[in-house]
Amino acid sequence: MGDVIKEKCGVFGCFNIENAPLINYYGLHALQHRGQEGCGILGYDKLENFILKKGMGLVSEKFKSTDFKNWKAKNSIGHVLYSTTGGSIECNVQPFYFNIKDDKFGLVHNGNLTNAHIIKDKMESEGSIFQATSDSEILAHLYTKSKETQRLDKIKSSLNVISGAFAFLLLFEDELYAIRDRNGLRPLSIGKFNNGYVVASETYAFDVTGATYIRDVNPGEIVKISNKGLESFYFSKNNFNNVCSMEYIYFSHPSSNINNINVHNFRVESGKLLAAQENNYPGDIVIGVPDSSTSSALGYSKQSKLPFDIGLIKNKYSGRTFIQPTKELREIGVRNKLSVIKDVVKDKRVILIDDSIVRGTTSKYIVKLLKNNGAKEVHVRVASPPIKYPSYYGIDISTYKELIAANMTINQMIEYIGCDSLSFLSIDNLKKLFAPNQGCFDIFTGEYPADIYDLNKGE
Repeated sequence: MGDVIKEKCGVFGCFNIENAPLINYYGLHALQHRGQEGCGILGYDKLENFILKKGMGLVSEKFKSTDFKNWKAKNSIGHVLYSTTGGSIECNVQPFYFNIKDDKFGLVHNGNLTNAHIIKDKMESEGSIFQATSDSEILAHLYTKSKETQRLDKIKSSLNVISGAFAFLLLFEDELYAIRDRNGLRPLSIGKFNNGYVVASETYAFDVTGATYIRDVNPGEIVKISNKGLESFYFSKNNFNNVCSMEYIYFSHPSSNINNINVHNFRVESGKLLAAQENNYPGDIVIGVPDSSTSSALGYSKQSKLPFDIGLIKNKYSGRTFIQPTKELREIGVRNKLSVIKDVVKDKRVILIDDSIVRGTTSKYIVKLLKNNGAKEVHVRVASPPIKYPSYYGIDISTYKELIAANMTINQMIEYIGCDSLSFLSIDNLKKLFAPNQGCFDIFTGEYPADIYDLNKGE
């Protein structure tokens, strides 16, 4: 991706699986692309103890396979962190573990609660103490304060207080709950593993761990996993399949399937539609910004009949540039991240396919990089519409002022980025890739399926 956009977190859970924490480790490793700031695993062992290990850094840095020798857990949950509400600090690393009243349980969360500030302010005024600054902890406090007497009813009543985007896993001593928000903004899937079950943000994690996909958790659904197997309940009557379109465009692994749509195939089709919008093609070759734009570049090449080639190489050990906290460090990260194959682009009119453009700074650098290495022209084509509106559901786009497409015309963007031409996939063509009345296109249209309250809208 040619821009510095932050993404969502990843969750993975195991139930009734031997060496569950080790399986959880491999599951989180498969989801590492969803968050690289911190990670953690909580297990419940045969001695009826919860064991928790977490901290800042990558999964491979924080854990070693030998860490799990003394873990006798058959149930576990894990998390890879990209911070949204609350920031990137140690106390926000999940899972969170709670030992409150008569319940012991752990929690992991992918998403962003849009009314978190309202709920938290009220709870703190009533004496509640939060161990972290993130919004994820709010569900646990709502659960413990619920007036309901049964566990499932407590969970339902708590979920009906919160709004926004979320996929939760709750691990109790004898049960695992998988929960998805009523709009289905965050993906969550269930797989079979021997005699037990796994739950993950992406189906790619099933491929890595050897689990067999069963089904997605539906919008508004609570799936209870216990020794009885799977049981389905709903906390909401009005549910909508509005999965975030950026899951397909950028966030998810190409091997993953969301709503029975393969991410790679989605991106190929988006590239074909992008090329079909044009009457002529001002290039000699098509290249993509690695890695998330490669599939779209392949689709553009197929439709345009222009040759596809690898013009940019990603350093697999550099990490994603959005992880850096300052502009200067991000620019260093980009220089370390990408290199040009000069023989591919020299003296060529290059059509550069990107999945999206947010601020434009990285796109500007990549265009300069290509031209400095001999590209005659660089024509940027973006396999998504212009991002003109903030996101409130877990993507690091919170204000209008940071969005290049909200503040510049196409010609102004061309001048700023330094490319020879620029065009985007139309919103109508993007919607063709979804079933009717499905998908969330908030950052492209300004239409928000879940309430956003007063989260600085309009800034």
